[in-house]
Amino acid sequence: MSALAEAGNAQDIRQQIHAARRQNAEGWTTREPARRLMRALAKDIDAALGTLWQRCGCRQAKLLAVGGYGRGELAPYSDIDLLLLLDDGVSADAIEAEVAEFISSCWDAGLEVGHSIRTLDECMALAKEDLTVATALLEIRAIPGTGLSAAEASDLIACIHAAWFKAMAPADFVRGKLQERRQRHLRFQEATDALEPNIKESPGGLRDLQVVQWIAMAQGLPSDWQGMAAAGLMTPEEARQLERQQSILHTLRAQLHLAARRREDRLVFDLQHPVALQMGIEAVGSKRASELMMQRYYRAARTVATLSAMLIEILEHRLEPESQAMGAAAAGAPGSAAGDSGPKARPLGQGFSERRGCLDIDDDGVFLRRPELILEAFRLMGEACSHRAMTARTLRALWGARHQVDRNFREDPANRQAFLDLFKMPRGIVHSLRLMSQLGILGRMLPVFRRIVGQMQHDLFHIYTVDQHILQVIRNLRRLTMPEHSDELPELSALMAEHGRPDLLYLAALFHDIAKGRGGDHSELGGAEVRRFARAFRLPAEEASLIEFLVEGHLTMSSTAQKHDITDPEVVARFAAWVQTPERLTSLYILTVCDIRGTSPKVWNQWKARLLSDLYHAAMAQLRPNEPSQAIANARGRNAARDEAERMLLQSGRDPQLAQDLWSRLDIGYFLQHTAEDMAWHARTIAHRQHPEAPEVAARPAPSGDALQVMVYQPDRPALFARITRCFDRMGLSILEARLHETRDGWVLDAFLLQCPAEGEELRALVGLIEGSLREALSNDQTLSAPSLGRPSRQSKHFPLTPVAEVQPEQKAGRYSLHLVAADRPGLLYSVALWLSQAGYAVHTARISTLGSRVEDSFQISGPGLEGEKARAKLASDLVEVLRG
Repeated sequence: MSALAEAGNAQDIRQQIHAARRQNAEGWTTREPARRLMRALAKDIDAALGTLWQRCGCRQAKLLAVGGYGRGELAPYSDIDLLLLLDDGVSADAIEAEVAEFISSCWDAGLEVGHSIRTLDECMALAKEDLTVATALLEIRAIPGTGLSAAEASDLIACIHAAWFKAMAPADFVRGKLQERRQRHLRFQEATDALEPNIKESPGGLRDLQVVQWIAMAQGLPSDWQGMAAAGLMTPEEARQLERQQSILHTLRAQLHLAARRREDRLVFDLQHPVALQMGIEAVGSKRASELMMQRYYRAARTVATLSAMLIEILEHRLEPESQAMGAAAAGAPGSAAGDSGPKARPLGQGFSERRGCLDIDDDGVFLRRPELILEAFRLMGEACSHRAMTARTLRALWGARHQVDRNFREDPANRQAFLDLFKMPRGIVHSLRLMSQLGILGRMLPVFRRIVGQMQHDLFHIYTVDQHILQVIRNLRRLTMPEHSDELPELSALMAEHGRPDLLYLAALFHDIAKGRGGDHSELGGAEVRRFARAFRLPAEEASLIEFLVEGHLTMSSTAQKHDITDPEVVARFAAWVQTPERLTSLYILTVCDIRGTSPKVWNQWKARLLSDLYHAAMAQLRPNEPSQAIANARGRNAARDEAERMLLQSGRDPQLAQDLWSRLDIGYFLQHTAEDMAWHARTIAHRQHPEAPEVAARPAPSGDALQVMVYQPDRPALFARITRCFDRMGLSILEARLHETRDGWVLDAFLLQCPAEGEELRALVGLIEGSLREALSNDQTLSAPSLGRPSRQSKHFPLTPVAEVQPEQKAGRYSLHLVAADRPGLLYSVALWLSQAGYAVHTARISTLGSRVEDSFQISGPGLEGEKARAKLASDLVEVLRG
């Protein structure tokens, strides 16, 4: 863009910049090298800023580039950060007019710049307090064409760097950057495989590479990958890998900017497909272009996470006094800084030792000569090393030897037994499996696992790829065995302690979703994989049978609890007969909870916990009828609930006789479906209402503390459920559960459990608002309005879910179960309730389950004509159209 130097005014420069940006965008489209395109754009911006700076006539400050612009790494919409470095003795006020003119001309030319004005002393003072400033000064760059010759620019940057090293303690800077890195990783749950990752900030993103470079610069070392390899900090192959993966990440970020037409670092669902198309990626078979693009990102992120962690450890240990005293050795063979210096190692045998709490090796080539020690390294790391981590040299040796895990390695009986032994370790299981996965060793040991690495899930509620979800589930299982986490799920922790074979649960978790992405039922396909694994690894028949049962049925307990009336003895009996043994039931209960908790932090709640606990205890009572326990005695379905409710009424000073009239008009289902506390609340509210013939509405926080309970008691009327759901929908409240009861004299007692979006004073106001709004909605006879077709979520827009409706006969005569699966949208439940009422169907119970952007709702209904299969099929077909909106 040499024409910029002769451009007549800001408008001319603006046009030249637009032309340069268009040319740069075309370069990304034709897939020119990323580094060349970024530097070319930076050079074009340099030329524009140089011209504008010269015209403002400021001679008392130097114009410098910082941040990504300082590195020369400009994506299409990257920030342009500037430092105006004041000359000695000059104040910011003295150049205020020139700076204002310069910034205004930048905006007129279409350059959105960020700037600061400081003296060198001010920069250094701020650097001591602010790591961001200290980091910016490390990669500062003079902008050509701003009045400095090349020699003057070089001298200025050298002066700034000299001041930096005089003012800063490199060790403090490194510790600060590493703390920032840890906090950033925690913010992203330390996951490289999030479904909507941040290319810049997520673990394995560009920021991890920049941290390595900053730490190297703070130690006076080369900051480019080839320079680091020449200095002995990494191998030439590792340098090539980092260059390649960094180029992929830069390309993705640039394409993301172009797709969003703004600065954007998150690969959100809306932009994944456009980015894939811009990169020339096409769908292959059942895999979408966006899936293939995301797998490319995940591979790059994993490589970056692995190699950057190794480099950071090497660079960190160079700051130790022992390492500094052995500078020559540290600059020699790759990894020597982490393996040959520092505290004395504790021998662990077979060439392993513990150094600084991490597993170290005595010989860089140990895994190439003795591949059988690869799995032994992970066992020792978990069992014998206090930090459950490895030195950089050990990681590097494993990375270089990962190809040794081939077919011959897998088929060696000793290696197979060593793999199984990893799941029996008393500690370090999750650390070992995560590291094995990151290094690519887990996928080589189990090729079936490699197939789901980076496999996205389009079910609208998983937030991790399949492989990361599996590791999350194993982590959840492992936490149940740790005393320090026993307060999270006390009942599950106690059951896990009694289980005796947590290793079998870990293996079941490893295989439970391993067949996803193939088409077909992944549970059945996963069971087939378990059978192959059991034969190859010679698992005892009893152990193989349990793992196969858990994998094939890992969705059944959740489905039963959320879709069926678990207070119905027939439902529980069928479930218990399918499970067969108490051992299977306990194992399935533990796995089910850990699986749900491993999908997304937003999916698990106390309502699901209660449903699964109730089903577990009800089924256990059938499997062990002669072994009563306190937990079973306290289950919500016990027949003594009425007696307990009477006792509660007495304790509160109420006459239990006032409740007898109500309870005498309700059938046994009511007493099976409610706790004694709920029954006492219902009776107390209804018996003491001011107008006995008028409807009664009451709301309160649920005893569990994370939901709202609402009770409606009034004469039955058509479309009552639809009227209530319409009211909740208008208030933006989500229904978790509905239990609808009919009295013998034509009244109804409907109980709802709602998600609780408030607390404190706001919660008390919401309770009053619900009661008032419901009373008003139920007191009029206005025709129900048509439901609004709310917008679907962006996830469901890009990963559409085909609606499903199923109608099946229930055990109780005249009752039918209705199961619906669809993408969530505002007004969906009201749409279903209104359609059912208009079609003449009554709703008796409702289970409303929202998993992210996916709903799985179950109802018990009755109505005319449902005895025939054709009528039920017609009902299902009509409801699918309702779900589609």
